[in-house]
Amino acid sequence: MAVAPPRVLVVEDDSTVSEVVTRYLEREGFVVESAYDGQTALERALAEPPELVVLDLMIPGPDGFEVLRRLRADAPAPVPVIILTARGEEADCVSGLEVGADDYVTKPFSPRELTARVKAVLRRAGSPTTAAGGPAVLRAGDLVVDTAARQVHVAGRPAALTAREFDLLVHLMRHPRQAFRREELLEQVWGFTYGDTSTVTVHVRRLRDKVEPDRAQPRHICTVWGVGYRFEP
Repeated sequence: MAVAPPRVLVVEDDSTVSEVVTRYLEREGFVVESAYDGQTALERALAEPPELVVLDLMIPGPDGFEVLRRLRADAPAPVPVIILTARGEEADCVSGLEVGADDYVTKPFSPRELTARVKAVLRRAGSPTTAAGGPAVLRAGDLVVDTAARQVHVAGRPAALTAREFDLLVHLMRHPRQAFRREELLEQVWGFTYGDTSTVTVHVRRLRDKVEPDRAQPRHICTVWGVGYRFEP
């Protein structure tokens, strides 16, 4: 049976940018839908969730931040999101990551770079997290991760993680007490050989909020000063 090509929803109010992005993604085999405002984007994404959303933050109606919040709260399953921001708006990039974006690309951008990011995010989202011969359920104190069901429980209560947060947590748990540089995590979890390592920093902060009893004094996801992070069982 033929596998349907991935669907990508492009949310961008600049029709020229939207058309260029659509053309490049369709050339790579993606099925692309377009939305030009936040309300339309939400209606389409929640009614029939795509495999990935490319989301400009500065759109009319509910802006990109609100669209992202609603997707994270209301979508039946985590949908990977790449946000588009104006160059130099670093605060917007960090805020978008904190709300739940998987990655960001700054304008002006190369359509080839965006296409590469889309492929990398989808590759990670679709790759199995259960390694051959590895345990399907990972445990560390009150933290329990079912890699097959992609579910996380902390002290018996479910924790809602994005796809990228889940992949990062599983990667760290599968390599206990091993210190990783942010660049290594960006490559091994995100699949990027280049990029802004603040993406990793923000995802670690969000993970601590969700799985650590006290994010100020994390028990499991520990900072290795001058290096990066390590997981303590």
